[in-house]
Formats: sequence, structure tokens, C-alpha cells
Amino acid sequence: MGSLVVAPEPMAASDPADMAEQAPAMVHAAQKLVTAAIVAGPAIALAIVIPWLWGHAVNLSDIVMGLVLYVLTGFGITIGFHRLFTHSGFGPCRTLKIALAIMGSMAVEGSVTSWVATHRRHHMFSDHSGDPHSPHRYGDHGTALLRGLAFSHVGWLFVSDASSAARYAPDMLRDRDLQRIDRLFPVLALASLMIPFGIGYALSGTFTGALTALLWAGLVRMALLHHVTWSVNSLCHTFGQRSDGTSDRSTNLWLLAIVSLGDNWHNIHHAHPTWARHGARRGMVDPSAWLIRRFERLGWATKVRWPTVGTQGRSQDMG
Repeated sequence: MGSLVVAPEPMAASDPADMAEQAPAMVHAAQKLVTAAIVAGPAIALAIVIPWLWGHAVNLSDIVMGLVLYVLTGFGITIGFHRLFTHSGFGPCRTLKIALAIMGSMAVEGSVTSWVATHRRHHMFSDHSGDPHSPHRYGDHGTALLRGLAFSHVGWLFVSDASSAARYAPDMLRDRDLQRIDRLFPVLALASLMIPFGIGYALSGTFTGALTALLWAGLVRMALLHHVTWSVNSLCHTFGQRSDGTSDRSTNLWLLAIVSLGDNWHNIHHAHPTWARHGARRGMVDPSAWLIRRFERLGWATKVRWPTVGTQGRSQDMG
């Protein structure tokens, strides 16, 4: 098959100004292609592979591997990228900091610095002008809200509106460990897929076994975590309950409690962003906070910002 990339026509002379103008556009186009591959790739892979696998059982090892990698990379996002690096909910030892940054990077949701910059900007302008992914950008009812939900879920990923790291995440830029991990992001993203491929081949001894592991424990696992993370952007600003007064439309959506590892208690989080526990009320499941507590007891996490006394409140149903 031929390449879809068309070679440009030769230029009579190289104009540095023209080349400078073209470079950002080319970079943005490449970023869009990568984003499209990450968003649509798993679905395309499933469409191609399911007929081939029809009638064959999914290997238990693929499911177990996928669950393990989902939890590891998921905690890398919820505990590492979110509660630690974005909001400084606790102070980690250096080994824990590096481990969380690596695991979060392997979720393939962007480098730690870009993730932190985007999320801090979201908090600064939540559901107002400047929010990179509010579902209420077009309106609060009918087709306008549906359009906003689609935008806040995946559409915003294709918009050329990067959050400035110098403005929103200068502390990330000063951290040498995190900057090294930032530079390794493409390698870590590839490793996130190659690890299940390699383990699948080692367990089965066949190329087919390696491919099924890559599909279920690699691509499908990654896609599920992506959509759960994006659901916090979209669904947790539209449906659910509001227990705390905030200036935005953030909600607590209990249906996502397990799969989001506790990041679904989004209204409480927006009211108290530095708290290490988002599910601060009785009966709220928060696996990420549970693990942070274990880190604290082991001495790996210090100065943990736990919820303060007197946080009980009445919930308001949002849908």
C-alpha cells in the first residue's frame, strides 16, 4: 500500500519566514494524527480482530494482565498526575514520585507536565470561558448540551489550545526528575503496549498469543482508562449530585467510583482540590485515597492533606 503522505513540490528558494510559519502547522497536524490514532485505534483494532477471534475464548491471562495494567496506570493518573503533581495533596519520597510519574505516563494521556498544566487550567476556569473541556460551552440544554458533552469527552483533544506549562505548571518545569520522564514519554507510551505483547508471547509462545495480549491488555485496557478519565471531564460536570457549593457545575457520579479509582467525587474535589481523599463522606468509595493512606503508613508519603472535620453536606440531584 502507498503512503498517504504526499511529498511537497520543490520550492524555488527556501524562505526562512515561510518555513517558520509552516512548522507549527505541521506539528499540529502531526499531533492531530497521533491523537486520532490513540482515540480511534483501539476501536479499529477491535473491528479488525474480532472476526479473526470469533468463536475463540479470550485468554484469562490477557484479562488479568489488562486489569493489572489498568490499575497501575490508573493509579498513576489519579494518585500521581492528579492528586500529587497537580494539587500537591501529599509529599512523596523520590522513588514514589518517579514511579507514579512513570505509571501515569504509561496511561498514554500525555506527559505529566502537559497533563498537569491542562488540569490546573481546568480548575482555574471551570465551566467558564477558558476551561479547556467544559460540557457547558455551547449551552445547558438539548442539542447544545449534547454537543458540549461530545466536545468535553474527546473533541477538545483535537483543538489547538494547549495549556502553557510556563504559566500553569512552572514547578513541573523545575523538577529534573519529571522533565526526564517527560522526555521519555514516547518510550513509555510504546512500552505500555509492548509489555503486554512481550508477556503474551512469553506465556503462549505464539505470535497470535502476543497479538491478543496486545489487543486486550494493551489497546482495550488503554482505551477504557481514557474514556473513564474523559468521563470525569464530561459526565461529572453534567450528571450526578452536588454536595458542596462551587462556582462550576461539577458533580459526584457514584457509578464511576470503582472504574475511576475514586476520581468520580468531582464536586467535592472542586470544592477542596488539595484534599488527598475525594470521597470524603461516609459510604464514598475512594481506592486512590486508600492507597495513599498505605503510602503514608509506610512512610512513603508525608504531609497528606486529609479532609477536615465538619464536611458533611446535603446533596442536590443534578440528573
